[in-house]
Amino acid sequence: MQVTPLVWTITLAVTILFFVYEFFAHVRKPHEPSIGESARWSAFYIGLALLFGVGIGMSSGWTFGGEYFAGYLTEKALSVDNLFVFLIVMSGFAVPRKYQQKVLMVGIIIALILRGGFIAIGATLIENFSWVFYIFGALLLFLAYRQAFGGHDANPAEGRFMKLVRRVLPVTPDYHRDRLTVKQDGKRYVTPMLLTIIAIGFVDLVFAVDSIPAIYGLTSEAYIVFTANAFALMGLRQLFFLIGGLLERLVYLAQGLAVILAFIGVKLVFHALHVNELSFINGGRPLLWVPEIPIWFSLLFIGATILGATVASLAKTRGGGPGTRGDDVPAGEDTDSTAKARQ
Repeated sequence: MQVTPLVWTITLAVTILFFVYEFFAHVRKPHEPSIGESARWSAFYIGLALLFGVGIGMSSGWTFGGEYFAGYLTEKALSVDNLFVFLIVMSGFAVPRKYQQKVLMVGIIIALILRGGFIAIGATLIENFSWVFYIFGALLLFLAYRQAFGGHDANPAEGRFMKLVRRVLPVTPDYHRDRLTVKQDGKRYVTPMLLTIIAIGFVDLVFAVDSIPAIYGLTSEAYIVFTANAFALMGLRQLFFLIGGLLERLVYLAQGLAVILAFIGVKLVFHALHVNELSFINGGRPLLWVPEIPIWFSLLFIGATILGATVASLAKTRGGGPGTRGDDVPAGEDTDSTAKARQ
């Protein structure tokens, strides 16, 4: 796939412009989006992502188009799981509903920047060291196990990292609108809003480690990796408010993602064996008899797994009741600007 520097420049510029527009049009003035507003913008961004994939297929071939769609589906599913952890963080810090847009926006921008850095590093490693596929495959298998059995029991707002941050930074007990710092009695304090953003950034770093090896297991094209990630993150803020209640019902999402990560991990190991250059494996020669999993199968497998996890989750939690994923996580109750954050 040939991507010129001009195409890269235009893509990056348009991506930045979308987020700038999002901030000034929707986030700058604190408010809680309506269901209608969230639905319209979610549909717009998902439709735009699908049209972009069709454009890649028509211009560069449907092999690349299939890689984009498989990557987009995987990244979107991981992003929804990311949203659930965002919900835990914002509930842990008791972020008022009207300020949650700002936290989400900052979190999404941090996620895109971190993933962009990991994409560049991953592309360099893959181009120069074929054995990195072994490492990526092993990492994904480990992450799949952690995803399946680790759960989201721990609250990042109360973890060791945030406890260390609280010891280092003087924190006010109350929110001061959406300000990050405030001056009281001649001394500068940080607000719980800044702590929330720091916690979100830490969560983004963890999820970037999950997502980039996963999509590099589906495509080696850095342009597809970046655009699939960018489109998966676009509209994520609106999706949070659109599926707020539904998000807590996706009790099998973690298991579904674990299956996807394990599948891609196996796919990466197969590919590593197929292009093997390590001297202690088959004398440094590729194992050509090892099958390469085609992209069409990957796309079908990922789509079926996401659909199956969603249907099973909704069936499990039908009628709401005990057992939903968010039983212990309030969906962000309304609080005023002086709401107490957990200390």
